[in-house]
Amino acid sequence: MGWQAWLSVLVVGGVIWALAAARWAPEVVLTGGLVVLLWTGVLTPSEALAGFANEGMITIAVLFIVSAGLVETGAVYWVAERLFGRPRSVGHAMWRVMGPSALLSAFMNNTPLVAMLLPAVQEWARRYQISLSKLLIPLSYAAILGGTCTLIGTSTNLVVNGMVIQAAETSLDQEGQSALPRGLRLLDITWVGVPAALAGIGFMLLVGRWLLPDRIATQILQEDPRQYAVEMMVEPGSPLVGKTIEQAGLRHLPGVFLAEIERQGMLLPAVGPQERLRGGDRLVFVGIADSVVDLQKIRGLTPAPDQIFKLDTPRPERCLLEAVVSTSCPVVGKTIRDGRFRSVYGAVVIAVSRHGQRIPGKVGDIVLQAGDTLLLEAHPSFLDRHRNHRDFFLISRLENSSPPRFERAGLALAILLGMVLLVAGSEWLAGTRLRFSGWETTLGRLSMLKAGLIAAGLMLATGCCRLAEMRRAMDGRVLLAIAGALGLGLALEKTGAARFLVGQMLLLVGDNPWLALALIHLLTSLLTEVVTNNAAAALMTPFALATACQLHVQPMPFIISVMMAASSSFATPIGYQTNLMVYGPGGYRFSDFLKVGIPMNLLVMAVTVVLAPRIWPFYG
Repeated sequence: MGWQAWLSVLVVGGVIWALAAARWAPEVVLTGGLVVLLWTGVLTPSEALAGFANEGMITIAVLFIVSAGLVETGAVYWVAERLFGRPRSVGHAMWRVMGPSALLSAFMNNTPLVAMLLPAVQEWARRYQISLSKLLIPLSYAAILGGTCTLIGTSTNLVVNGMVIQAAETSLDQEGQSALPRGLRLLDITWVGVPAALAGIGFMLLVGRWLLPDRIATQILQEDPRQYAVEMMVEPGSPLVGKTIEQAGLRHLPGVFLAEIERQGMLLPAVGPQERLRGGDRLVFVGIADSVVDLQKIRGLTPAPDQIFKLDTPRPERCLLEAVVSTSCPVVGKTIRDGRFRSVYGAVVIAVSRHGQRIPGKVGDIVLQAGDTLLLEAHPSFLDRHRNHRDFFLISRLENSSPPRFERAGLALAILLGMVLLVAGSEWLAGTRLRFSGWETTLGRLSMLKAGLIAAGLMLATGCCRLAEMRRAMDGRVLLAIAGALGLGLALEKTGAARFLVGQMLLLVGDNPWLALALIHLLTSLLTEVVTNNAAAALMTPFALATACQLHVQPMPFIISVMMAASSSFATPIGYQTNLMVYGPGGYRFSDFLKVGIPMNLLVMAVTVVLAPRIWPFYG
């Protein structure tokens, strides 16, 4: 190897060490390593920036927009409730996340699947007060395992299959025959993928749950000193009507509790979990401001104050703000109703907190005092108009507090379903010839990027996601980390470092096909942890085919092993895009992936090496 190859190995090793130390943000470490390789001339500027134009990274960026449309319309909350249900324990919650994720991942690309399920899992965990660090690694692992169950489950499988087809076409004998298969069928890998997925999910439920960290999100640990009493009304004809408090998911909301129900002029205190809701019920919740935001996202609940419906701005365009009343405010000493707060300020008071305590009674009857903190619903422009107004000491906007556009939830789900069917259908129908009146064409595969662009465009065009929400949804830290990891992997490929190290290790196998298969799997698994899964597959497939040819054995066990190992990247967050996507939101450290990922890698390796030669014998 030349100096550039050795330098690439040293830089990648340094990046892994820095990530393991967890002293710097992942995107800083990864881009820092990229800058070193660019500065030393190992990578040209175009090569260093290639990760930012990578189709996989751009696909994730586009799918952030699709996910934003699901969140803003409230569709994600419906999906979470239907898909995950109500967990009875942490282990049950992990199963509810991993089971559906693995099943869906078998028939669609696992990267967009995680991008779409991530906000649903976050909302679901917040509602049922489950630590995200117990759920997001299982989400990523389940999507990875599900992707190994069918040929179309992950792009890695398609990369290997394409290389096998190409190798078969270039190794024809005089009779037009080849020792290599002319490509794999859709369910060939299923014979190994499903047992590996079941073993992996079982390991996570029985052992992995104890290896995962239990980190409570920062916002849960921080107690807000301000408490509000908020009235919410059950809309007549809404999905909540006829459900019990527990069935409606209103019993264990984080940071807020249901204090009482007002029904047809009667007060129902100490409400039990089996009390059934009726249309027109007024529910009094007591809790912190962030929890009031969560209440707004429950379909069928609307703020009870009548003044809400008299604001000119449509509800989806409003947001929640907190404002501290000053001594010079003209409403001080008057009730909110008599002071005509809505008419004067163009905002509606949802609740009032005084000295950090809630004020009981109807909001309109509260006599305001200087220093009261008001929870307001208004257009976002209220903040700009009154930021420096002497009527208020301080005004701040609550993040992500705009009410969901539930009326567009069905449309957002239809766009999502259409995107999935478009990609899955193109995979199934790829190669099909169509003839009509002398016109002929062959159907090809539609990439996830193209389908995602169509879906994102529809989300914006139909109002499911607006431009401001689109900008907020684009997680630059995740995208920067992915681009940096792609650049580092390119350096290992370009300089020949990866190929040299793999070749040296393959010299050790001798004539034992079992040992050769195990080593091929191990090398692919190690390689996919530091370069992209597709790069690892592309590098190792020729080695696997050559090894099978040299040993005069069937190539299928080696092909399946490369597919399984290249996709099964569990031990580092940089080895697979879905791991990087959950790294930050889950509050993980590099060591968290090592603790649970290394046993997972070894487990998948054991299942593959044991089963593949029995399904496709070496000397068949």
